Amino acid sequence: MSTQLTQRFVQAMHYAHRWHASQTRKGTGIPYLSHLLAVAAIALEHGADEDEAIAALLHDSLEDGPHNTGEPRAQIEQQIREHFGERVLQIILGCTDTESDGSRGEPKENWKERKTAYLKHLETANASVLLVAASDKLHNARCILRDFRQLGDELWQRFSAGKEGSLWYYRSLAEILGRRLPGNLSAELQELVAELQCQAGAVMP
Repeated sequence: MSTQLTQRFVQAMHYAHRWHASQTRKGTGIPYLSHLLAVAAIALEHGADEDEAIAALLHDSLEDGPHNTGEPRAQIEQQIREHFGERVLQIILGCTDTESDGSRGEPKENWKERKTAYLKHLETANASVLLVAASDKLHNARCILRDFRQLGDELWQRFSAGKEGSLWYYRSLAEILGRRLPGNLSAELQELVAELQCQAGAVMP
């Protein structure tokens, strides 16, 4: 059964631009919107319905929107609920790993604690959250591997967790998503993370 994208998805693209237009990918001049469009495309390629595709497009809105626009997180949540429904909001909340409100300059929680809690959350997340999360991490992994091949270890300077922390996180994601969401999507993520681990030569913890 094919997914029909309606005016709701077009409206979601408008909000994605509103909340991320000023943002670029870490260490590059690439518009952040390219990542959001890619995540939505991956999700659609793996069977997403329109709600899941919209959530994929807006999956970083609560984390980055307040910082980018100055709009309070609660206000962004309310706009998502009003325009796209409770299900879309709950998927986005399930893909968000921070409670901080960047509109007030509030710092995010400790990186390791935040990521450990998110990994634990994925162990019980529903199928829609897993689909969007896996699509997000797959696109990130593709970009990390591509850039590592070009930059080598210089790449890890982009990430607050550095080489070891970043690879630990992606190994953990690949393992959990491989168990909880078996199929081609998680299989590709596992293959990319294994290749990155091999090429980067990181020491296993």
